[in-house]
Amino acid sequence: MMAYGGPDSLESVEPYLLDVRGGRPTSPELIEEIRHRYEIIGGKSPLLDTTRQQAQALEDYLNANSDSPYKVFVGMRHWYPYIRETVAEIAAAGITKIIAICMTPFFSRMSTGAYYDHLDRAIAEQTNYPDWQNNLSITKIGVWYTNNRFHKAIATNIKESLLIASQKGLPSPTVLFTAHSLPAILAEQGDPYAEQFAHLATLVAEESGLQPSQYEYCFQSAGAQNTRWLGPSLEETLEKFSKIGKGSVLIAPIGFLSDHVEVLFDIDVEAMQLATQLNLHLMRISSPNDHPLFIEALAHIIIESEQSS
Repeated sequence: MMAYGGPDSLESVEPYLLDVRGGRPTSPELIEEIRHRYEIIGGKSPLLDTTRQQAQALEDYLNANSDSPYKVFVGMRHWYPYIRETVAEIAAAGITKIIAICMTPFFSRMSTGAYYDHLDRAIAEQTNYPDWQNNLSITKIGVWYTNNRFHKAIATNIKESLLIASQKGLPSPTVLFTAHSLPAILAEQGDPYAEQFAHLATLVAEESGLQPSQYEYCFQSAGAQNTRWLGPSLEETLEKFSKIGKGSVLIAPIGFLSDHVEVLFDIDVEAMQLATQLNLHLMRISSPNDHPLFIEALAHIIIESEQSS
């Protein structure tokens, strides 16, 4: 399981950003801003802990529902344990059959493509284990957002949130699907990420029983680079909702598979503050994390990839 990675302490924020930015230094102002965000959500990124919980739950499910033994490893793209460290551990253990999956349901050369580039380099670096390299069988899972069990897992969380809103006597919320924004030029060059996100929003809405008038989608958490980003943004969409008189919004961050800073700060803190200023009642669905339905979906994606390889 490969995920983005995040700082494990406030002191790690600066070197983490250096890694994310490919060695380019970060301005002191931006470092302090990012450090503040992590301070607000508990002093570190929860991503590694959550991904390890997902990995353990996935391993348990696979071993309980398959005749083959599975061991699930976790490697991070931008922080410890790095993908290269995890690959070295796998090589040292002599495990020669690998199924690799990125903790994003979409494909983009900027995200999924980069994960597999890291994986390929890590495998090539294992020169101490030439027999391992020669005997290695690897399956790389690509796009998996179309998996209907994944849709069911998200729809379950949406329905639970809508029920809570109803029990509180709130006006029926508009469901707002979000995913991480990327530079707009990628879509212009044919990258499928934005189209896949829009498609997933439609699929999950159908699974949730939503009509087209009951949901929209937008992008969040654009980076600091001075470039055009995929839109509309979360902020723009909330402002639009306020102007047209919507009173209640349920954010469904379907581009994210666990709680981390883009969810816990960008939505739960910043978007919540903006919604209050705009007189909107804002809710958020629970993240998949290690929810049993999501783990079941991951397991079936793994098993199906193995059967088709």
